[in-house]
Amino acid sequence: MKILISNDDGYQAPGIVALHEALREVADVEVIAPEHNNSAKSNALTLAAPLYVHAAHNGFRYVTGTPADCVHIALKGLLDYRPDLVVSGINNGANMGDDTIYSGTVGAAMEAYLFGIPAIAFSQIEKGWAHVDAAAQVARRLVRQIERQNMLGGEAWLLNVNIPNLPLEQIKPVRVCRLGRRHAGERVIVQDNPRGEKMYWIAGAGGAKDSSEGTDFHATAAGHVALTPLQIDLTDHQRLPAWAEAVDRLGSTALDAP
Repeated sequence: MKILISNDDGYQAPGIVALHEALREVADVEVIAPEHNNSAKSNALTLAAPLYVHAAHNGFRYVTGTPADCVHIALKGLLDYRPDLVVSGINNGANMGDDTIYSGTVGAAMEAYLFGIPAIAFSQIEKGWAHVDAAAQVARRLVRQIERQNMLGGEAWLLNVNIPNLPLEQIKPVRVCRLGRRHAGERVIVQDNPRGEKMYWIAGAGGAKDSSEGTDFHATAAGHVALTPLQIDLTDHQRLPAWAEAVDRLGSTALDAP
C-alpha cells in the first residue's frame, strides 16, 4: 500500500509527524505538505505564481503553496506512481459541520478524490495536539481496516474523520455520522495599525447549532470517533423541479425585460 500524506498546518506540525510515524508501520508513505500553515484555504490552487518544492532533513517535501497545491502537483508531476490512498492531517482542531467548506485539511483530501483516489481527512476536535499520538493510532487502525476490507483500488471515496483528544484507551469506537451545523461566525475583530489604518481579522467559528444525535458534533462530544463520507456535488437536487417551474413561468423573454 502506497500512501501520500499532506496537511494544512505545515510540514513541521506535530499532527503530520505523528501520522507519518503511525502509517509508516503499515505502508510505504511519502509526505508532501505546505511550507507554512495554510488553515482555511479550502480547495484553493495557486495559479498566478510558481510553486517551489524543497526537501526537509527528515525526508518530507514541502511546497510553497496550499494544501490542494501539494496534492495536485504531487499527483500531476512529482510522483512517478499513483498512490493507493491520500491521507490529510492530523489537523490541529475540528473539521466538523460547516468547517468542511473552509478546511484546507479536507481540501487536500478532496483534491485526491477529484483525481479518482480514495482519501481521508483526519482532525483532532480540540487544538493543542493533546494525545496526538493516540489520534495517529486511530488513523492507522482505520487505514488498516480499509485495506483489509479491499476498499482500495476501486471507486474513489472521501472520508472526513474527527478524533477526540483523549488517551487511546478512552477513545470510543467509530460512528458514521452526518455533518452538523455551526452558528454564524463571530464578529470580525477591528483594530488600528500603527499608521491609523483599519485592520480586520476574521474571528472564530460559531458554536454548534445542530449537534443532535447522528451528527459529528454529537458523536465526538460522547468520546467517539466521527466518520462522515463526503461528496462533491453541490447541486440542490431536491429543488431542481421547483426552479425549472419558476423559469418556465418567467417565459423565454424574461431575461430581455428591463
